[in-house]
Amino acid sequence: MRTVFIDGEAGTTGLQIRQRLAGRKDLEVLSIDPDKRKDAAARAELLNAADAVVLCLPDDAAREAVSMITSSAVRVVDASTAHRVAEGWTYGFAEMDKAQRAAIAGSTRVSNPGCYPTGFIALTRPLTAAGMIPADWPITVNAVSGYSGGGKGMIAEFEDETAADYTTAPYRIYAMPLAHKHVPEMAKFGGFTHRPLFAPAVGRYAQGMIVEVPLQLWALPGKPGLADVHAAIAAAYAGEPFVEVASLEEAAAVKTLDPEGLNGTNRMKLYVFGSVAEGQARLVALLDNLGKGASGAAVQNLNLMLGLDEASGL
Repeated sequence: MRTVFIDGEAGTTGLQIRQRLAGRKDLEVLSIDPDKRKDAAARAELLNAADAVVLCLPDDAAREAVSMITSSAVRVVDASTAHRVAEGWTYGFAEMDKAQRAAIAGSTRVSNPGCYPTGFIALTRPLTAAGMIPADWPITVNAVSGYSGGGKGMIAEFEDETAADYTTAPYRIYAMPLAHKHVPEMAKFGGFTHRPLFAPAVGRYAQGMIVEVPLQLWALPGKPGLADVHAAIAAAYAGEPFVEVASLEEAAAVKTLDPEGLNGTNRMKLYVFGSVAEGQARLVALLDNLGKGASGAAVQNLNLMLGLDEASGL
């Protein structure tokens, strides 16, 4: 029986991880007394007593928690942004390339990917790796997420009708200064030498997301066709249990996509839409921002790090 401590289990991601671990016979979840959540000594004791720790905290608090871990045996999954491009940390996207699972399994420090980057990297990394998209290409990514991705503050804003900042807006864009904290990991693990132009939005629904990368295929150096792009992406995820690539025939029959279509799962589905005649493509990833984009990925990483069945609890 392995032990796990979720530091920040009362938050949105922490609660979902706890639910996914409930009933597991191979794991015991350690919990801190609610009255001692801000007691540094009590937290430090649990952070060093568990076989694995999952940090569901703001960035600064996550860095502080890591500094409190003195045991070299403790394995850490950090769900914050704090360590996603940090030296010494393994990026926790198991499907990113063929060596990533082994890297995660052998690491004591794994940074859980962001929800938007999960979709973006899944779509673009196979293409930059194959040389279809140059590393210095001016890439753009558009996305929409449910409001749960914004944490307790945004959830209250969308659900608490008595709140001062309550709004009935059905949809809104944000991060207009182009400084979203997910961009560095998008560039690094997507295979780009510069920052993608990221245009995120939030809708009036709780969870689920669509991430889209438009491509002018005619402008790319090799002028790849839709079939070439699809083949590269499909080959990258062949046999993966949690990532599915729709066939070109299936994609051609799709009239619309529901961002809530994979809610409650650790799955992600990728589509290659576009026009052969016009040499244009729309690469689209569908996933649950709280599933494959957060808690599901954290449990998947936890399983790999502890040598357990990767799909347990998922």
